[in-house]
Amino acid sequence: MNATREVEVVVAGAGQAGLAGAYHLRRGGFEPDRDFVVLDRSPRPGGAWQYRWPSLTYGKVHGMHALPGMELTDADPARPSAEVIGEYFGRYERAFDLRVRRPVDVRAVREGDGGRLLVETSDGVWSTRALINATGTWSRPFRPRYPGQEDFRGRQLHTAQYAGPEEFAGRRVVVVGGGASGTQHLLEIAPYAAATTWVTRRPPVFREGPFDQEAGRAAVALVEERVRRGLPPRSVVSVTGLPLTDAVQQGLADGVLARQPMFDRITPDGVEWRDGRHVAADVILWATGFRAALDHLTPLRLREPGGGIRVEGTRVVADPRIHLTGYGPSASTVGANRAGRAAVRDIRGLLAGEPVAA
Repeated sequence: MNATREVEVVVAGAGQAGLAGAYHLRRGGFEPDRDFVVLDRSPRPGGAWQYRWPSLTYGKVHGMHALPGMELTDADPARPSAEVIGEYFGRYERAFDLRVRRPVDVRAVREGDGGRLLVETSDGVWSTRALINATGTWSRPFRPRYPGQEDFRGRQLHTAQYAGPEEFAGRRVVVVGGGASGTQHLLEIAPYAAATTWVTRRPPVFREGPFDQEAGRAAVALVEERVRRGLPPRSVVSVTGLPLTDAVQQGLADGVLARQPMFDRITPDGVEWRDGRHVAADVILWATGFRAALDHLTPLRLREPGGGIRVEGTRVVADPRIHLTGYGPSASTVGANRAGRAAVRDIRGLLAGEPVAA
């Protein structure tokens, strides 16, 4: 393993939040490789976008905000979002000379000597005075457990493994989840599948009209309050509702988006409710979201009794050297941009020896 290398700041993750942080470090006079380093576990630029299914074209993406300092222009709405945004992130890294190191897996962050942190990675150890943690959620898909799950004879997969609708041709598909991914999957799969069934834990809430700044601030405030209390964050999308697009309206009219309450158990050939109702299925597609990828921070014991990490802005309350960006209220593209700027502002103060605000 390489000898321990020293920098002022380590940025873990090169998605929207990580690149925004790196950009503001550059603007603040920090030099890549000398003062800071950006580590990314993915093989190429694009963050989680590079793993999106090919049928999710750029034109279907809602609320993609440009990275700070460089607009995304002239994008073909018919091209896969993974390609469009991946290429854009790559151009951005080159334009601002961010020198992202990849693929590098951050395995653990521990207490070091002299008030520094040790960041253990697949490419050696980094000693740093501050950490911008922007590791996202894509590597931690969440799939709930239900009785009978192990006995199901069909196929089970998560959104993270979804490659497109064609593979479901002639199949009876149950889609689980009330978020944007669930509705997108259903609308794509329905023309191919023999039958589709949509189940969610709670009735979906559809949002009509524009989502203005006031509504956005209110939604972010709800998520922010949870992380301030040390609770696991809910996604911003979970409190904003689903946009009532033309495609969604058509899906509702056609019955494709006829939501059923959550089933109670899985049988070998389908799903079943407590009242005895049964739906036969060949496939269960879990569009049940993701959890924050923070296991590498476990040695620092940052979690609160409520199960989350208490955060003020982006700063971890228990350890002001660590900033979580793309987490909780900043887990949106516009939120990630703002979080990168806020984290760097606080880190500059920390490195200058300024007192941390209570």
